[in-house]
Amino acid sequence: EVDWFSLASILFLLMFAPLIVYYFIMSCDQYQCSLIDPLIDLLTGNKHLSDIWSKTPTLTYRAASIYTLWVVFQMLLYLFIPDFCHKFLPGYVGGVQEGAVTPAGVVNKYEINGLQAWIITHVLWFANAYYFHWFSPTIIFDNWIPLLWCANVLGYAVSTFAMIKSYFFPTSAEDCKFTGNFFYDYMMGIEFNPRIGKWFDFKLFFNGRPGIVAWTLINLSYAAKQQELYGQVTNSMILVNVLQGIYVLDFFWNEAWYLKTIDICHDHFGWYLGWGDCVWLPYLYTLQGLYLVYHPVQLCTANAIGILMLGLIGYYIFRMTNHQKDLFRRTNGNCKIWGKKPEYIECSYMSVDGTKYYSKLMTSGFWGWARHFNYTGDLMGSLAYCLTCGFEHILPYFYIVYMTILLTHRCIRDEHRCFSKYGKDWKRYTAAVPYRLIPGIF
Repeated sequence: EVDWFSLASILFLLMFAPLIVYYFIMSCDQYQCSLIDPLIDLLTGNKHLSDIWSKTPTLTYRAASIYTLWVVFQMLLYLFIPDFCHKFLPGYVGGVQEGAVTPAGVVNKYEINGLQAWIITHVLWFANAYYFHWFSPTIIFDNWIPLLWCANVLGYAVSTFAMIKSYFFPTSAEDCKFTGNFFYDYMMGIEFNPRIGKWFDFKLFFNGRPGIVAWTLINLSYAAKQQELYGQVTNSMILVNVLQGIYVLDFFWNEAWYLKTIDICHDHFGWYLGWGDCVWLPYLYTLQGLYLVYHPVQLCTANAIGILMLGLIGYYIFRMTNHQKDLFRRTNGNCKIWGKKPEYIECSYMSVDGTKYYSKLMTSGFWGWARHFNYTGDLMGSLAYCLTCGFEHILPYFYIVYMTILLTHRCIRDEHRCFSKYGKDWKRYTAAVPYRLIPGIF
């Protein structure tokens, strides 16, 4: 059943999330990234909504062509070029990998080739910038709002198609979840792993490409625009490119590990993932670079080093915390964490068919500090991105606010699921590790 709060939240997001994205991008295009001035103009009568809308760039054939070529190119890289990176990169896991077991007992196979797609895309980007000159490196920034309309078209199209598919030709009917509420089903999805053919998996493709592959290209386009406008690229823009580039590369390096995360293992594919990956992610996760085009910030050396260290420490915590859990699971606890055998609580749970299973929850290493300490590292990195922009405007800080809400909500969702699964054993675990994100505080 869908409770009233969940339904109200979903209706709010369906109505206002596209407007929020538009408002942020419009404020930079027309108000130098001020989130307050548009409201003041509207409230005082200096402008009407029609005035703002009339100044907004419309969809163009050029933008539609760029976006179509981009998505098709990423689909070709995803479907037709088997991974070769795992053959010569030590430690990288690519090629055909198995996902987690679905509630219906299905084990999907995936072609893990995101790192390869990212490398090929960026090699071609730099080859064009320094040799071929087919298009300007500022092409993304120069068409940013027309591309927004293209991203919305794709986001709504794929979400609607996924819902229709779930009714008429689902990939796995046993893994579909119907609540009977149209808005909830459209938002959160019905099919667990919608696919076309053997290899085109909607969830993996749209979660990782085209949005995340584009993330670093978008930042590079911002840097190129800054160079074009001011004759230099500021150290703050370099920091944004470096820190977010590390995050993106980490995602693709660990794409096989990503198959075991909450996005793939628990979320169904609906508007939340379809539209979110096409629009929300590339447009709102890159606000710092966009802001720095309009407000170039040259940080003093001490501040730049401090922000860099915060971002790198956050990344280290994020990666090492996940590595500890992955190592613990792969070895069933027969490993060493910080030089000694890990501590854990053994839990039991019943499957839907009445079979009793056992699993172990680690209570040492970073996982002894807090139950979601990987999210803590993620938030430190997110804050570092925002701090590169100084304190003149609140727009760049939307990211840390959003990530705090998102990851706190994920903590609650995950813990509710774990409590339902493990019962009294989960209470023993939370007693052993009492904090969620910040040791001693929360």
